[in-house]
Amino acid sequence: MTFPNRFKDRVAVVTGGAQGLGKAIAWRLLEEGGSVAICDRDEALGHRVAASAQEAFPEDRVRFLPLDITDDAQVESVFAEAYSHFGRLDILINAAGIVGPNNVSITETPTEGFEEVLRVNLTGSFLVTKHILPYMQRNDYGRVLLIASIAGKEGNAGMVSYSASKAGVIGLVKSVGKESAESNITVNGLAPAVIRTQMVENMEPTQVDYMTSRIPMKRCGTLDEVSALATWIVSEEASFNTGFTFDLTGGRAVY
Repeated sequence: MTFPNRFKDRVAVVTGGAQGLGKAIAWRLLEEGGSVAICDRDEALGHRVAASAQEAFPEDRVRFLPLDITDDAQVESVFAEAYSHFGRLDILINAAGIVGPNNVSITETPTEGFEEVLRVNLTGSFLVTKHILPYMQRNDYGRVLLIASIAGKEGNAGMVSYSASKAGVIGLVKSVGKESAESNITVNGLAPAVIRTQMVENMEPTQVDYMTSRIPMKRCGTLDEVSALATWIVSEEASFNTGFTFDLTGGRAVY
């Protein structure tokens, strides 16, 4: 069920918006009346997704902007371009991320692989949050949602890089949520368990089986379930929630 016009006159930036969770959330924002800057480092895929969205939503509410969220200067310039085009930036959803080494112990994890995952998942989250907030502060309104993971709350064996990076994202949410608490800007996280996306399909099957076996509902989450919760978190309705990371885990909840 969607809510037409819930995001009318709101502008969202969705990183990792060309596929997976980001694409699903971006599409729902458009269905509910919002305008969306779809950002992704995969330019070919991003242009195809934006073209498809422009056909479905022809009111000039979609723009694709290539972006590598690990590049400080690029994040700053792309957000400035999005602001120039749309005239405001109200919502950020950071769905860009990588899994990195998986189904391997810490002793088998390459140091460069660990550092790459932290650079994308944690440093990238820091950069997009840092550079979006000034635009939100101009209008005294904003919603920031960083995609974390249940692995960041309880850790997944065989995924030390990913688990550590997502734990960092949860800490970032808590810190910036408190910094912004007296404004009309909320900063929250979303910690899914296994959601069937291309990123998950590319993981080692034994790792996916291990994670799914720990879900009490004994199934993966769906993109519709992710987009439903995500869009509520970044709506005006969720005005008294900040600094919190919501579980989406089929019962695999950790406090």
